[in-house]
Order: sequence, then structure tokens, then C-alpha cells
Amino acid sequence: MSSATGTPFLNTRPNTRLLSIDVLRGLTVAFMILVNNNGNNDLAYRALNHSLWNGFTPTDLVFPTFLFIMGISMVLSFSAHRAKATSNIVMLTSIGRRFALLIFFGLVVNGFPYFHLDTLRIYGVLQRIAVCYLLAALLQLVTDRIAPRVVLFFAAVIGYWVLLRFVPVPGHGIPGRDFPLLDHDINLVAWLDRHIFPHRLFEKTRDPEGLLSDIPAFASTILGLLAGAWIKQARPAGQKLMGLFGAGIALAVAGLLWSESFPINKKLWTSSYVLYAGGLSILLLAVAYYLIEVRQLRGRWTYPLLVFGTNAITAYVISELLSSAVAVFKVNQTQSFQVYVYSHYFIHLGTPAIGSLIYSLLFVAVCYVPAWLLYRKRIFIKL
Repeated sequence: MSSATGTPFLNTRPNTRLLSIDVLRGLTVAFMILVNNNGNNDLAYRALNHSLWNGFTPTDLVFPTFLFIMGISMVLSFSAHRAKATSNIVMLTSIGRRFALLIFFGLVVNGFPYFHLDTLRIYGVLQRIAVCYLLAALLQLVTDRIAPRVVLFFAAVIGYWVLLRFVPVPGHGIPGRDFPLLDHDINLVAWLDRHIFPHRLFEKTRDPEGLLSDIPAFASTILGLLAGAWIKQARPAGQKLMGLFGAGIALAVAGLLWSESFPINKKLWTSSYVLYAGGLSILLLAVAYYLIEVRQLRGRWTYPLLVFGTNAITAYVISELLSSAVAVFKVNQTQSFQVYVYSHYFIHLGTPAIGSLIYSLLFVAVCYVPAWLLYRKRIFIKL
């Protein structure tokens, strides 16, 4: 846990905290909480649900954007530590501690409130964040050079494509020849997860945060490392923005083109998804950087996003625990608290989809309260 005084602000030194990063992180976490807690997933707007399989919705942008921002923050944070001459031993200890805490709270979120250890899900959002954080932190600790990151990025996205496109799935054959490419259950990712953690997968026969798909998720984090290195350079703001906009458009277009043969798929975190979502994340960063760092458009509109952005993981954990609590607490024999509240009050507020959205917004507001109390007391919990 760490505490500080004063609102984060832009400093001319490259290793300082950027307000635009905190604001974009806060927007990402707030939207993550929103889409994870629809009043009714079946009746909610399609944009507020993940794609069922191949395809893309705004909700599918949340997770890769968070990993992308984590990569940017890592570059700026490590630069600050190097400026203070922090030893590698201290850095490694901090990295290991944070990795362990993320894994621990990921398991807590998965098990709450009953903790059935025989079926406890091992994979999860926080677990994926932990793995990507560990790999990116070690990479950042070893070298500041751009070339190794670019090589690793292309090795991850191309290597993952080779695995899913050409490697035979035991007992089924070669993808695209013996069974449809990216079949729901007959794919290398699902096959491997069923053999590692049977009876512990989120979707029974597969898991959206499976082991093998950590490879392309790491690639999404590397994009953040590259963007952070670009922002940190002593260049004119206009040149930085042109670079960000150009890279964002190029990656998004490349992702769309690749999706013609290797579909965009969030649950498998396909390589085309890495490129497309990564491009959109870079464009979001460019807009935030332009508005907040260049135009200096700051004020009341940034405050709630800073509240979420400076305690992002904490806010997410609170939201997940609260979501589980309202889902398991029974108002009567057939309805949970969440179902009862939505069906008795929110479903009647306009259309069912509008009612679902209002429920989601209220849920975000409830989660905002503890995050706001922490922010007021200048308490920033680093998970």
C-alpha cells in the first residue's frame, strides 16, 4: 500500500506520472465494472456483452486495453525507480510480491463466498494480469531496448497463430482441415486447459483466460511497453501524437485484414484480436494524451476517472466480490438479490435493455464509493 498527497499532474520530466494514463485506466476499469454487471445479460445491449465467439464488441476492448495501460505504466514506473537508483533485488522482490498478490486475490474472487476447493477455478482475469505483469516486468528489468520487445511481440502473435492454425489437436487432427478452425471446443487452447485443470474451467469445456492464450495477452502488454517508451521520449507532443495515431490505425487495419483468415476472437485472444484491439487502445491513448496533456482539458470530468484509475485493481476486486454477493444472496427460494432487484424495479424503466443499463450504472456508482474514500485519504493500494 502506498499513499501520496496531491492530485497526479503532468511534469515535464519523462519519468513522472501522466494524468492521461490514470484517466484512461479509470475509464477502462469503470467500463469493465459496467459490462461485468448487467442487470440481465440476455436483455442488455449487445455492445455491453462480450462476443459469443468470433467477432468484436466494445466490451471486448476492455481487457486488452487494461493490459496495454499496464505496460505503459510499467515503463514510466521503472524509469522513476532507475532515477532513484533502486536495486534490481528490491525491484525483483516488489515484482514477486505483486505477482503473488494478484494470484491470491484472483483465487479469492473465483472462490468467494463458498470456496469449494475441489472445483475452484484457477484461471481468471487477475491471474492473467499477474502472468502478463510478471513477464513484462522481467522484460523491462532486463532491457530498455525496443528491438527485443518488437521481436517478442511478433514472435508471440505469429507463434500463437501457428499453434492454433497448424498444430494438430490430439484425437481430432489439423485445424481447418479435419475440423473447423477455431471450433468452440476442438482447439488447442481448450484441449490443453481440459487436461491441466479439468472441472475447473469457467465455461466447463474451455476457459477465456486459459494458459496458452496468455501468450497473445502478453503481446498486448508488450504494445503498452512500446507505447510507453514512445511517450517517454523527448519528442514534440505533435510528433508523439502522429506516431500514436499512425500506429493505432495501422494495427487496427492489420487486425481486420488478418481476421479474414484468422478471426477476431476475444475468448481465444487470437492474434488478429491482439492487433485490432491494440490499435484501438493506442487510438484511445492518443485521444486521452491530446485532450489531457496537450490541450490541458482537466477538471471535474477527470476526477471520477482518477478515483477509479488510481486504485484500479482494488476497485475491480470490490466489484467482483459485490457481484458474487448479490448473485448468491437469496431474496426468496428462486431469486437472487440481483435477479429480484432487476426484475422488480429496473426492468420497468423504459425497455429491458435500458433497465439493465441503469442497473449497471448504479452498480458502478456503488463501487465508486469505497474507491472515492480511498482516494480522499490518499491511499493507493498497489495490487
